[in-house]
Amino acid sequence: MKFITEEELRDIYRKEPFTTYELLPETRLTPGARQFLTDRGMNLYRVDIPADKTVAVQNQEAPIQINDTGKPMERDHWKMKKLINRLKLIESLFLLISKESIALDLFLAQDILKLGKQFSTIRQEIQSKEKKEKIFFKACSGIDVDNCHQDMGDCFDITEIHMQLDKGKEILKLHQLRCAIREVESMVMEVYEGNEKEHMRCEEIIAQVNQVINCLSQVICVAVGGKECQRKR
Repeated sequence: MKFITEEELRDIYRKEPFTTYELLPETRLTPGARQFLTDRGMNLYRVDIPADKTVAVQNQEAPIQINDTGKPMERDHWKMKKLINRLKLIESLFLLISKESIALDLFLAQDILKLGKQFSTIRQEIQSKEKKEKIFFKACSGIDVDNCHQDMGDCFDITEIHMQLDKGKEILKLHQLRCAIREVESMVMEVYEGNEKEHMRCEEIIAQVNQVINCLSQVICVAVGGKECQRKR
């Protein structure tokens, strides 16, 4: 018996997207793999192979509908739950990194804590569906009020060179935090996928996420010691 894992399905999907999946005899899906198909509303078919193994014939019975009646609502619930839990995890990382930075640089710790509180308003807004206070933003020469809501990428690459700086540990943790926040965008898009009524709301949330990322990039720039914007041109 061979088990197909979620990682294998993701690799296949990454190389060539598909909408149906054929499950061969003597193979089974792991719970994660089945959830992967469920989240994307894909149909699962079983394939029968005759005893002589010379011809493969698809089972003519009705396909197993992964997205059968009642499932979409349940699937949306789990997508939202996954998003909220990820946001809470990131909020805790803000607190942890802020605490660990106090002894080295109190001002850095305060900036991280302040940004963490602003990030938490994203989750609160999603859960309450009410507009919260705007995220505070201070423009620099590379990021301004016109592009602060956009995906600007990293201002500069974080490499082994930064490990050797006085605040090397904090810089690496902040970069790790920034990478974690970047994953939120895809989760938000999954939650609101196919919901035209919430399209504008989805765009607003992603814009807020991008703004937090850009603010965090500014914090990293200061931690590195840059007195001038180091954004790559």
